[in-house]
Amino acid sequence: MSTLTKSSIDCAHFINGEYIQSASRETFANVNPATEEILGSVALGSQEEINQAVLSARKALKGEWAKMSLKERSQTIRKIGDIILERKDELATLETLDTGKPLWLSKKVDIDRAANNFHFFADYMTSIGTEAYQQDDVAIHYAIRRPVGVIGLINPWNLPLFLMTWKLAPALAAGNTVVMKPSEITPMTATILVEICQQAGVPDGVVNLVHGMGETGAALTSHPEVDAIAFTGETITGSTIMQAAAPTLKKLSFELGGKNPNIIFADADLDDVIETTIRSSFINQGEVCLCGSRIYVERPIYEEFIGRFVEKTKTLSVGDPFDDNTFVGALVSKEHYEKVLSYLAIAKQEGGQFETGGSSTEGLNKGYFVNPTIITGLGKDSRCVREEIFGPVVTVIPFDSEEEVLAQVNDTHYGLSASLWTTNIKRATRVSAQIEAGIVWVNTWFLRDLRTPFGGMKHSGIGREGGAHSFDFYSELTNITLKM
Repeated sequence: MSTLTKSSIDCAHFINGEYIQSASRETFANVNPATEEILGSVALGSQEEINQAVLSARKALKGEWAKMSLKERSQTIRKIGDIILERKDELATLETLDTGKPLWLSKKVDIDRAANNFHFFADYMTSIGTEAYQQDDVAIHYAIRRPVGVIGLINPWNLPLFLMTWKLAPALAAGNTVVMKPSEITPMTATILVEICQQAGVPDGVVNLVHGMGETGAALTSHPEVDAIAFTGETITGSTIMQAAAPTLKKLSFELGGKNPNIIFADADLDDVIETTIRSSFINQGEVCLCGSRIYVERPIYEEFIGRFVEKTKTLSVGDPFDDNTFVGALVSKEHYEKVLSYLAIAKQEGGQFETGGSSTEGLNKGYFVNPTIITGLGKDSRCVREEIFGPVVTVIPFDSEEEVLAQVNDTHYGLSASLWTTNIKRATRVSAQIEAGIVWVNTWFLRDLRTPFGGMKHSGIGREGGAHSFDFYSELTNITLKM
């Protein structure tokens, strides 16, 4: 079982209702990105633990979980959300220790939204219907839903609990069993989540957890007894998973990388634009797949926007994630910190102008902190404009026409999200319909309704999640034809 003290948190696997260590007894260290201190050890899973977890999930698929009524399963799923809220302070603390994000953000966004995922799908599962058709007086055709089977859930490190529950809740609602593999960088809240599921009444074997590195994930994605994989993460890993899943024709749901545009027209409400762009650029240290990292500003307001945006950015506090005044915490790991700094060096080589930021944070001798950075003067072919940096770094480019900005916005392999700012409703509908992205926000950002489709185009993903779209992935339809 996981053990929690002020100085140590050790994370074990969870298989068939029990916390266990690896058969090899191998572990790896979990590091606090804000202090570089070791938080505890994490069990290193192998093919053996994956086999155990998949076998447990396969057995549970036909057990007590399958015999529960829709109402009973809904009540159990809702209770998971309730317990998450009851343990909010504990979970928020663990999330901040693991990720380096501000504690207030963990409480306000990550934990609340994690609970809401269970509450939403607990309600939604009781109302979703299927098709039925009467063929004259010959027959009635109707469809029934059944679970896909054993689902592998592989999660990233930026929103560990929030994004894991975004997959776990609908998977359970559809009657599946799961094997979860969280990021090795952020293992703690997943370790507590399985305990919460058990506490809520989820039968043993329904929810399993195996910690580990890339080899552990590969064992899960290639396992012949896993029926589907839901993955959120970067694009190259998604491609690797697709290859591993191909021999057994697993169903796949991918939410991958993004290099999202933020398009600001001259008639936009600049006060609203600045306030929201601060969030869409630097919240969660810019480590959000939906952050608007490519900012395009219509030339008549370009100078005013830059001036106000830079001024506001300079007021953001960088530092201790447990300080209520901190807006930008630590990047999640040393490796990622060095990656972000490497892009700042690239921007300098490419002739970019740092309007603010451009370096690690002075005065912080420990931890992986980078100042919020605004870069101008880069061309559309710059690597910093085209490649996903995934940190508190944005580029700003002026434009003169709709045609020009649309050409640049769509000239990318990515297509996850976009934000569009204008008070002209005709322009809003015209331009948003031409943006090649899975979601376009008009005069807002990160506003979600869980019933709506969420996912990316191009290299940003496969499939959609949310409401009926999640159920389409996590369930199979059988059509039954009844002759009259």
